[in-house]
Amino acid sequence: MKTLKEVLQGAERDGVAVGHFNFSELVAFNAIAAGARALNLPVMVGVSEGERAFVGVRQAAALVRTVREEYGQPIFLNADHTHSLGKAEEAAKAGFDEIIFDGSGLPFEENIVQTKKAVEAIKSINPAILVEGEIGWIGASSEILEKAPEGVGVLTTPQEATQFVDATKVDVLAPAVGNMHGLLQSMVRGQAEKRLDVQRIAELKAAARIFMTLHGGSGTRDQDFQQAIKAGMTIVHVNTELRLAWRRNLESALQAHPNEVAPYKILPPVVDAVSEVVERRLRLFNFR
Repeated sequence: MKTLKEVLQGAERDGVAVGHFNFSELVAFNAIAAGARALNLPVMVGVSEGERAFVGVRQAAALVRTVREEYGQPIFLNADHTHSLGKAEEAAKAGFDEIIFDGSGLPFEENIVQTKKAVEAIKSINPAILVEGEIGWIGASSEILEKAPEGVGVLTTPQEATQFVDATKVDVLAPAVGNMHGLLQSMVRGQAEKRLDVQRIAELKAAARIFMTLHGGSGTRDQDFQQAIKAGMTIVHVNTELRLAWRRNLESALQAHPNEVAPYKILPPVVDAVSEVVERRLRLFNFR
């Protein structure tokens, strides 16, 4: 099976992107894996620090490993938004394929210092692990919000990208390009969509010269996704859209079966709904 680096190199060459979807329980994990398997496409699954605390670090790694072994599926595990060196090392030792060390909440120079330390520590455990760094503020959680968090909308500059990549030696860069974690209420109602600065993405790609990730993809205009991928985004994160499908369809399933107590009889529609979101996004990300 190809490594994650090889898969990303292929995606970059073909002008497509690898979809990244978070999970915090078995329903979402199975739905993500099934959606990617149905399309015969590689996929990344992520668990943030909070999700890892709930699922278990080694347990998440075991889930991914068993799917690889059973289906030969190119599914890769990412330690999403890791803020401490200790938790980054824990994920590296558990066998994660990528680790995002997120120092974006720190002053820029301190972000460089801490990310460089993380890259060195992670690579000392396993040089094959890809390490991602983040610069620019795009919010901090996958929630339904009334308004964008303060500071969102300030774009990463090419100069920042060059300085950060050269100093830290990260494999992947996550910049701020008009993206935002979570969804606004207006987006949930279908009244608004996120818009990306595609020209800035192209400028950052030329400056960084490494793989780039689009975080906070939920609610983004379809054409913006496609243009962003052509401009240089190789990984695209979608999380809140999955959580919204999970919640809505769980509520519907519980209402449809008010006396049922067996989870495996209640949850199949939830799996189907989440898987549908995954398939729809993967088709878009792999459109040529």
